[in-house]
Amino acid sequence: MNTAGRLGAYGAALAVVFAGAFASAGALAPAEVAAGWTQSAAQGHKTAPEGEEMKQTAAAGGEHSAHAVRGVTAEQGGYILQGVSAPATTGNEGQLSFMITTADGQPVTKFETSHEMDLHLIVVRSDGKHFRHAHPVMDDAGRWSLPWQWEEAGTYRVYADIVPAATREPLTLTRTVHVAGSFEPAEATKVSTRDEVDGYDVTLEGNLTAGGASALSISVTRDGQPVTALEPYLGAYGHLVALRAGDLAYLHVHPEGDSPVEGQTSGPAVEFAVAAPSPGPYYLYFDFQIDGQVRTAPFVVDTSASSGTATDAGTAADGHSGH
Repeated sequence: MNTAGRLGAYGAALAVVFAGAFASAGALAPAEVAAGWTQSAAQGHKTAPEGEEMKQTAAAGGEHSAHAVRGVTAEQGGYILQGVSAPATTGNEGQLSFMITTADGQPVTKFETSHEMDLHLIVVRSDGKHFRHAHPVMDDAGRWSLPWQWEEAGTYRVYADIVPAATREPLTLTRTVHVAGSFEPAEATKVSTRDEVDGYDVTLEGNLTAGGASALSISVTRDGQPVTALEPYLGAYGHLVALRAGDLAYLHVHPEGDSPVEGQTSGPAVEFAVAAPSPGPYYLYFDFQIDGQVRTAPFVVDTSASSGTATDAGTAADGHSGH
């Protein structure tokens, strides 16, 4: 691999922290609970710049997990995810659109750039399948939109990752969208640490344990040979989204280390330090870019399992990059 482009060993510590209950049909969590989460998250973001807070969280294990809680309500810090609109059924081409507003209903149109984008959109079905990570466009009125079509029916979580310019504090807001039609939920809880995406074999190694930081390494090979052509994408050589099975509590994770240089590649491994707060299964979605195309490899890990490096591929959550 290109030595200059290699990420630091296990990056610097990045924490994946989960809390809160699943927000059904766009409902907010109880006010007193949401207020506590919001206050904790705001304090954490104010005391440390992006990335540094996560280092402190992972280093401290579960003691500071509340500081990084995001993606559990439609409102946080006085900002609200509003007016989510999408096709009502499968097979229909349309648009997914929404707005970010202040508490008094005024549209928010100014955002700080985070990982080369003003907003990151994550969509996933409630059983962990049909994951997409995309980047809509905002019009002059403050409405974000992009072409959209559902492949299967079900209830989906929609997440908006933003950094409002007025506060410069990262937020993740979420609501649910119902897509009409019959379907059989197939929640993936069997450990799955290998996936094949367009001829690339992607493998997750390491043990995810509850209550502390765990080192995870994700490597990419093809025809048994290590791939060293991982390209910079959104300011990193790989991105990891983690969701706790059941309530889909969420945090978008990025590897630490020197920023990639445009035109410089890396691989075959991207390394993370992940802190899981409770026993049980978690969905992981790894985005990587090769030859200008972004692909997503899904995994399922279980903090109560004896090893996070099981060779049984199991049944992974169905991943779609959406890029």
